[in-house]
Amino acid sequence: MRDLLPADVATRDHVLEAITNTYRHFGYQRIETPALEYINRLQGGQGGENEKLIYQVLKRGLPEDPEPGTQIRDLVDLGLRFDLTVPLTRFYGNNHAQLPTPFRSLQIGPVWRAERPQKGRFRQFYQCDIDMIGEPTVLAEAELIEATTAALAVVGLDDLTVRLSDRRFLTALAADAGLPEQSWDRFFIVLDKLDKIGWDGVRAELDNAGMPSDTIAVVIDKIDSLDDVAGDKLADTLTDTLPGLSSEVIADIATITASLDRLSAHRSLKWQFDPTLVRGMGYYTGQIFEITHPEMSSSVAGGGRYDKLIGRSLGKDVPACGFSIGFERIVGLLNNEVQRHATAVLADPDIAVADVLAVARELRSQDRVVEVVGRSGKLGAQLKRLQTAGFETFVTMESGGGTIVVSDERTI
Repeated sequence: MRDLLPADVATRDHVLEAITNTYRHFGYQRIETPALEYINRLQGGQGGENEKLIYQVLKRGLPEDPEPGTQIRDLVDLGLRFDLTVPLTRFYGNNHAQLPTPFRSLQIGPVWRAERPQKGRFRQFYQCDIDMIGEPTVLAEAELIEATTAALAVVGLDDLTVRLSDRRFLTALAADAGLPEQSWDRFFIVLDKLDKIGWDGVRAELDNAGMPSDTIAVVIDKIDSLDDVAGDKLADTLTDTLPGLSSEVIADIATITASLDRLSAHRSLKWQFDPTLVRGMGYYTGQIFEITHPEMSSSVAGGGRYDKLIGRSLGKDVPACGFSIGFERIVGLLNNEVQRHATAVLADPDIAVADVLAVARELRSQDRVVEVVGRSGKLGAQLKRLQTAGFETFVTMESGGGTIVVSDERTI
């Protein structure tokens, strides 16, 4: 968790404003959810490895010395949210009667994970999420990808690559290889580590999990056959590689790739079908996707379809799909390049406060950032300090002979 200096916050505000304005043009409406959720909801088994990183909150009114043998779960009833998706599903379950269908949600706010702090990983960080709830077709996936790449372009990130896969494809892959269903979750978790541990590490972990080496070899061969397949051949290759994969899944993937082909003609991006893409959350049920940038080793955005998650709050399944931007990673790429464009009013100390504020008020009426600063020391040295602080122009107010002289605005 960090303190943020004014320059840091200025960059973050710039990114937030650009992203928010872009998403609003696509019809997404901002909502807010609490930082705290009931612990049994956060630990519902759908948050993957993040459930191990929850900051748990003790119940109110506990005795100073709990009874010996008391379990931690008996002392805790709340936790800090580790993402914005789980709170969104509760929000929709509680408020769906007042919301349109489909509902386009925009959430921006802090989340908390008990990470081991390191570069790019913080215990408190911001997420920016858009979700479309109630849309069963791949219109949701296609629009979410277009809106997110548009937001990243406005922020100044180009040369993006959209990686996509489908949890239904991964399920078919595991079934075709002969993996028993009870081992699928473990298979997905290990495959998700590929970019960190490589194929040798994946083989070793699957072998340690008791999966037969010949089965592992079949899976790897099928994945290799789908690597870097051209868009116009992807559907046929999927059909040949996995005969058990439903035509609906293949059609959905083909629709998205066609949409991405059209989009890439208007925006600086590429796309690829990545058969090793898993994403760690256990709640995904369909297409999953990530966006990468050449200056980042990790993705800058990711998401997917989660048609079963809202049913935990509502009692019936509702189609849903979401995309989350890696806000902290994007801010890190921009290197505090945002300028304040501020003007300083430099006033002699004997000038009345009301007169100084009147001059500043007139300048602010022109929709400008204006600060009143007392004159001190040599003017050249003070202007250097102001320039370092982000000021671009200044005016001076000097008193003499009973009058106040206000200079023309000048560039520092």
